[in-house]
Amino acid sequence: MREGAQIDVALALEKPLGPSGAAPEQTQKHADESRLDISVVFTSVRPTVLALKQAGALARPLAARITLVVPQIVPYPLPLESPPVLLDFNERRFFTIASESHVDTTVRIYLCRDQWEALRRILAPRSLVVLGGRKRWWPAAEARLAKRLRRIGHEVVIVETE
Repeated sequence: MREGAQIDVALALEKPLGPSGAAPEQTQKHADESRLDISVVFTSVRPTVLALKQAGALARPLAARITLVVPQIVPYPLPLESPPVLLDFNERRFFTIASESHVDTTVRIYLCRDQWEALRRILAPRSLVVLGGRKRWWPAAEARLAKRLRRIGHEVVIVETE
């Protein structure tokens, strides 16, 4: 990416999901009390479900909340506000995935042009990030992403699936 280029990132959806169907008011109250936020970055469905379960195991004893961060790439020919996959479909899809954590979880879908640049702007400094990925003998995209996130100061946990 060239120096000084405009990075396009837009928050398209942010909705809290309480543990086991808790009311949104209870979820928001608990989320405000909690200081630690564990970010789970969506990679693919099965690894992300396992990453959410691991994040839930980390979050429970720490009274933390989980944010499922979904960078949805919009190709350049399309306007940023017009993703190739409808937001309604993704909202249902990611709420189903987030319900696996059984901990206060907020789903945030970001429309962006570049996943890496979006994550650099979205994640708070020194965030705790959980990534799901497939176990491979070569460096997978998730391992490369984890390495880049660690380089800029984030703590990263990788949950591998078979």
